[in-house]
Amino acid sequence: MADDYLVRIGKLIRDARQHRGWTQSQLAEALGTSQSAVNRIERGNQNISLEMIARIGEALDSEIVSLGYAGPMHLRVVGGRRLSGAIDVKTSKNACVALLCASLLNQGRTVLRRVARIEEVYRLLEVLGSIGVRTRWINDGVDLEIAPSAELDLASIDADAARRTRSIIMFLGPLLHRMDHFKLPYAGGCDLGTRTVEPHMIALRRFGLDIAATEGQYHAMVDRSVRPDRPIVLTERGDTVTENALLAAARHDGITVIRNASSNYMVQDLCFFLEALGVKVDGIGTTTLTVHGVPTIDVDVDYSPSEDPVEAMSLVAAAVVTESQLTVRRVPIEFLEIELAVLEEMGLDHDRTPEYFADNGRTRLVDLTVRPSKLEAPIDKIHPMPFPGLNIDNVPFFAAIAAVAQGKTLIHDWVYDNRAIYLTDLNRLGGRLQLLDPHRVLVEGPTRWRAAEMMCPPALRPAVVVLLAMMAAEGTSVLRNVYVINRGYEDLAERLNSIGAQIEIFRDI
Repeated sequence: MADDYLVRIGKLIRDARQHRGWTQSQLAEALGTSQSAVNRIERGNQNISLEMIARIGEALDSEIVSLGYAGPMHLRVVGGRRLSGAIDVKTSKNACVALLCASLLNQGRTVLRRVARIEEVYRLLEVLGSIGVRTRWINDGVDLEIAPSAELDLASIDADAARRTRSIIMFLGPLLHRMDHFKLPYAGGCDLGTRTVEPHMIALRRFGLDIAATEGQYHAMVDRSVRPDRPIVLTERGDTVTENALLAAARHDGITVIRNASSNYMVQDLCFFLEALGVKVDGIGTTTLTVHGVPTIDVDVDYSPSEDPVEAMSLVAAAVVTESQLTVRRVPIEFLEIELAVLEEMGLDHDRTPEYFADNGRTRLVDLTVRPSKLEAPIDKIHPMPFPGLNIDNVPFFAAIAAVAQGKTLIHDWVYDNRAIYLTDLNRLGGRLQLLDPHRVLVEGPTRWRAAEMMCPPALRPAVVVLLAMMAAEGTSVLRNVYVINRGYEDLAERLNSIGAQIEIFRDI
């Protein structure tokens, strides 16, 4: 039994290493051991401690095993089933993590309604708890209460949790108002290639923040004499860059103008939250934001983040790929208009209800019904742009949609270094995707999907795209180690099952 256990662990490690594209020697170097030791581990010929398993998981950014339960989660998918009925879109993952970071601005009690219970949120809660912030789930675990302490203990930060989320970088904006020097672990999250933090540094230097990056940490020093005396022009119209600038400006005693700002959904939710804290923000929804800062914020606030347009797109794509009629409720239409326009061009049959407001009173929602359609490849390429363009996170879903359309579709995912590469995992399920370069994929359809067993891509959206293709493929598929999906989606398998999918969660250790 012990030998069988080691063999299964070794197979999981080997699969995770190969999917990351590493050799045994590269993994050995990351672990400070020999290639022969890695080889023995992968063959199940060497005893291995839980500490070593955890180190391997961290090196590969993969959940090899999880203490407290049986092991990494996998999905067994019986495909070829039609979806039906209706499903609600949950609150925005990206808004929720931004608001958790923004809660550090407030000395009062913050309550966030219907917070997504996802791994990304859990990691941030672990980080917040480790530095002295009190958080608890209330109202039967639906809402989240946050009470920052007067003093934060950054020396006790949970570095492992921090490194597993890219959102930790949004601690910089709030913390620069609370301490003159501090350290944060490097930001982690999805394996999407190098994404520079320099745009964040350019914006935050205007508030006196200087960063030195050494030994896996950001070393931050704040010069209180430095103040933004002219508009801040962001060198990248990024969402988290804009959010960090907003968080820094919120407690700056004066007026801060931010130009080339993102106006995307999570940025708007953050602006609405800042207004609830008493910070006036002019220009919400535009690329120029004027922030009237408040040096001290101590209020009890209750806020409801809006629904997630990327999850809405996931559900629309699920209906398209499985040729189903499905109603997706509470869709934030303002942030899906370009995607729907492209789908209309491709021939999608759908209709929508009149608009109504989200619980935040500001975001416009509709209920969207999608019907089986004969799709044609779009004439133009699919490519993302800053809002109001096609959402960067929605681009991967068009790989699966294009695969069921007649003709060839060029997808140009120019933002990330290697996310397009992961889309070619669809080829293992019968897709015909040709990688032209690390950013461009040519998709030919229609596709006759076939079942397969494979490792989950280490990037959130491509991982969900693979799951959707498995739902369309006749037969039984297995998607192994789906931690990355749990980072961004709450109970996705169970919710898809509620509308007709057949997905079983299992663990093999």
